Amino acid sequence: MTGQLPANSTQDPRQVIEREAWSAPGVLVLFLGIGMVMAAGTLMGFGVVEGGWTTAGPTARLAVSIALLIAAEVTFNGLTAVVPGEARVVQLFGRYHGTIRASGLHWVNPFAERRKVSTRVRNLETAIAKVNDADGNPIEIAAVVVWRVQDTAMAIYAVDDFTHFVAIQTETAVRHTASSYPYDNRGSGALSLRDNAEEITQRLSAEITDRVRPAGVTIIESRLTRLSYAPEIAQAMLREQQASAVVAARQRIVEGAVGMVELALQRLQERDVVELDEERKAAMVSNLLVVLCSEQATQPVVNTGSLYQ
Repeated sequence: MTGQLPANSTQDPRQVIEREAWSAPGVLVLFLGIGMVMAAGTLMGFGVVEGGWTTAGPTARLAVSIALLIAAEVTFNGLTAVVPGEARVVQLFGRYHGTIRASGLHWVNPFAERRKVSTRVRNLETAIAKVNDADGNPIEIAAVVVWRVQDTAMAIYAVDDFTHFVAIQTETAVRHTASSYPYDNRGSGALSLRDNAEEITQRLSAEITDRVRPAGVTIIESRLTRLSYAPEIAQAMLREQQASAVVAARQRIVEGAVGMVELALQRLQERDVVELDEERKAAMVSNLLVVLCSEQATQPVVNTGSLYQ
């Protein structure tokens, strides 16, 4: 399996891209090496039985036995076991010769270096960073990123340490995203970190993907794990949010009260219950608004006279 970059990406032609490495079935080579060891032991046994290594026959057997042991050692050195979720990058004399991803026992050039690379899914949680948002307010933000190696050759040869590279680029992307948007849109409808979490995380994932692409890494998902005002302004912002909530609640209460008063006057007029002049209507509206908008229970006052006395 080879890692491919998008067609619109700018790829350096000198960039090392993952390709499949040549390998032979390791089990057959293992049995061959065991057979050579057994043959060498048998030949040495014959030499001991014959009473020494001074004659031509036993000496030749000794030489063949040593050659078989050396060949068996070289054969065993070429065996490479690959478990699921891992890959082996094969390098010979400083040149990349491919990657083995298929699990099982493989045999490669015994003089080649085989570097282990994990292709499992990994989690990275950034440290809590203090950043100024687009409005200049200090906030605390952190994120978790799910990623894995897509191209083992790029992960090994394109960057010095791909794990550290992903961590640094992820933190940089989180800081850049936090400083590009306000914490709260304050009813303006613009994108904000608090009110548009889904869109912000999608853009964060796209930015991290662009940043870690040179390392052959793919981003599966990213999520914000912490988002809050910094402690030094948290109380002031909380009071501001509370005041905004109170104003919004008052607006809804007034709108509802005005609607109820209109409905009451309309019903009285339709059913001809009582005939009210403008002054009595104004007094009735005032009393109803006081009753409906008051936060505490109102106390009725009985007027024993008339409205004009």
